[in-house]
Amino acid sequence: MKLDFCVPCLLGLEGLIADELREMQALDVRAENGRVFFSGDEYILARANIRSRFAERILLVAGSFEAHSFEDLFQGTKKINWERWIGKTDKFPVKGYSLNSDLFSVSDCQSIIKKAVVERLKTVYNVPWFEESGALYQIQFSIMKNVVHLFIDTSGRGLHKRGYRIDANAAPIKETLAASLCSISHLRHYHTLYDPMCGSGTILIEGALMALNVAPGINRRFVADTWRQVPPEIWQEERRRARALQRTDIEFHAYGSDIDAAAIETAKQNAKRAGVESFITFSVADVKDFEPVTEKATVIVNPPYGERLLELNEAQSIYRTLGKKFVPMKGRSYTVITADEDFEKSFGRKADKRRKLYNGMIKCQVYMYFK
Repeated sequence: MKLDFCVPCLLGLEGLIADELREMQALDVRAENGRVFFSGDEYILARANIRSRFAERILLVAGSFEAHSFEDLFQGTKKINWERWIGKTDKFPVKGYSLNSDLFSVSDCQSIIKKAVVERLKTVYNVPWFEESGALYQIQFSIMKNVVHLFIDTSGRGLHKRGYRIDANAAPIKETLAASLCSISHLRHYHTLYDPMCGSGTILIEGALMALNVAPGINRRFVADTWRQVPPEIWQEERRRARALQRTDIEFHAYGSDIDAAAIETAKQNAKRAGVESFITFSVADVKDFEPVTEKATVIVNPPYGERLLELNEAQSIYRTLGKKFVPMKGRSYTVITADEDFEKSFGRKADKRRKLYNGMIKCQVYMYFK
């Protein structure tokens, strides 16, 4: 059965997600701002959830139409065959957003979509009300420039929640963004990865998982696990396929350090839960003492972003330190993500390549040095 899907993602990651979906043999892959559309069957639904490193969640496209009034919204929603997915006892809450559209009240849109789905299902199932005690079919809507997209979430918890990070430091980087930094830094299974300000270890752990080709969602559950339309054997088959792709004989190793001893303790626990502790060496150290112990090195760092003046001065001092420590050398590359537009001035060198990415709602630049 051919199904249509949508991946909402951090801005700047659309290309990476489109590429990994094509590698998974998804069809009709199309990247837009902040989301990627694709199609496939129930196997692709399971595969994308289990194996995507960069996606936030996998949404099933229920339908789309134009709406300028609440009546348009109601009728457009009611025309969709919701009964294909939602049974008479299933839960179907509604949430979403509206941007640059005639319908701007999110709460009103939420109520009208819910009412339209209820009216449709009442007619189909010939029942006066719905107990909503069964499987969860979370309806999501996006209204952009008067075009309504209606989705059903297949993931449940966001896909960045791999399950290994119980504790985190004050400003953790999202797992999906950490994996993306490893990817755009061209990290390979024979590289040595360094993060001299590693915090709770997310960049190093994602790098190790990537080097081993461990599927990020291999050990977690998804909301569509409970759906009757996606039989358990499909999930079993896709988990088996993902395990078959894992590498065992790799030369990869990672080194992580941080000035905060408590953060290093947390990072060790996270690495253990992720099953990659034997591939990462952690130590308590100040970034000013950073020195790679190998000739070749892939260095990725997410230093603090200074927003207030004192913090800004401290951040710029760290950038100057990084500029001194990140010495150009054959076989070494350095990747730094920061929201500071003047980073290069403090660092002391122009980047060989720059790339715009978002860390949550914060617009950042990734500065890459490899020459």
